[in-house]
Amino acid sequence: MAPVRLIVLHYHLRPGGIRRIIELGTPHIVRDSGLPIRHVTLAAGQPADDQWHENFKSHLAGVSVDCFIEPAFNYFTEQRRQPRELVKRIRAALHQLLDDAGETLVWAHNLGIARNALLADELARACAARGIPLVAHHHDWWFDNRWLRWPELRRCGLRTLSAAARVVLPGGDSVRHVAINHADAAALQRHFGPRAGWLPNLTEHATLPSRAAVRRARAWLRTRLDGRDVPVWLLPCRLLRRKNVAEALLLTRWLRPDAWLVTTGSASSEDEQAYFERLSAAAREHHWRLRLAVLAGNGRNAPSVAELLGASEAALLTSIQEGFGLPYLEAAAAQRPLVARALPIIAPDLAKFGFRFPQLYNDVRVSPTLFDWDAEVKRQSKLFDAWLRQLPQACRPFAGTPFVLAAHTPTPVPFSRLTLTAQ
Repeated sequence: MAPVRLIVLHYHLRPGGIRRIIELGTPHIVRDSGLPIRHVTLAAGQPADDQWHENFKSHLAGVSVDCFIEPAFNYFTEQRRQPRELVKRIRAALHQLLDDAGETLVWAHNLGIARNALLADELARACAARGIPLVAHHHDWWFDNRWLRWPELRRCGLRTLSAAARVVLPGGDSVRHVAINHADAAALQRHFGPRAGWLPNLTEHATLPSRAAVRRARAWLRTRLDGRDVPVWLLPCRLLRRKNVAEALLLTRWLRPDAWLVTTGSASSEDEQAYFERLSAAAREHHWRLRLAVLAGNGRNAPSVAELLGASEAALLTSIQEGFGLPYLEAAAAQRPLVARALPIIAPDLAKFGFRFPQLYNDVRVSPTLFDWDAEVKRQSKLFDAWLRQLPQACRPFAGTPFVLAAHTPTPVPFSRLTLTAQ
């Protein structure tokens, strides 16, 4: 069999979940796919730092690695060109990336979240025209509580739900759709049959960091907490709204008042920056024991996530939505207690894998006396009305009513169902 080139494509290589999945999963694909993969190309709209690249290459001994960076591959919301010009840039870049590549396999991440629908469309067309197999690895979906993407899709020229579906879930013999949990995989298989399947996020064999590495991580954490040797509860995530960081802070303050809540990642896109800045400002104003983005910009001397977990007393995962949730596995590998939401799409897979997390919870309900109920009703009414107006007309009857608006009278409410202001 001729040598195969593996192209790993994502919108960017910033710190975060997908980059971590690429880092952990590529060695498995190279080693266990049965294909003679001799070359790996990382294709993205923004590169990673040099240290990450060196670490990535070190796990692929005997395989050459290069990068193909084209800014037009990045999120559509971060583009400055008009859609028509952007399509030309993407098309030209894919021509350069895919032509004369020999035997090639493309492993594309998260096309289903539609952060650049023009890229998803052109990639499927380019692969089909050249007979190149395309594995679309879906971690999340734009239509799954992410309807803010709909106006963005319309700006890309996708005026109907059918048109959007054809772009993020293309057909054709060269495409294989895989999901990271069984629930999504089953839905894909109903429509794509044998051309769809389940491919979970691949990870390393569980190896505990050395005691020396944990000591170094603990000392490093002290320098980030003004020299204080205090208990640390770690939330390994970047600063997305759906990560529900305020709930992690609430749980930490209730369960371990002396502990500091520490998050690993920062905001990695313009969309996330406002959330990060509001949390940071509130933490400074109220003197909360909260340290955000401890790993952001800390270079070669920073510990790994595994080492930080080893140096922490406990881990948290308060997300209101995940496709897989690496922290479940990372906390288990680090042998640290995990206080986490039992997400219904993930919990069955975890149980099937044999994981048991005694500290899982469904919701944290708070008394309406702890916030201004009437003000929150007004906020949510305004936000909900604006959200409904931007939905496709056909979808509006299916929109559920937010908990606070459906309650009519003050009642204990899940903390995660509050606006950030009320939280």
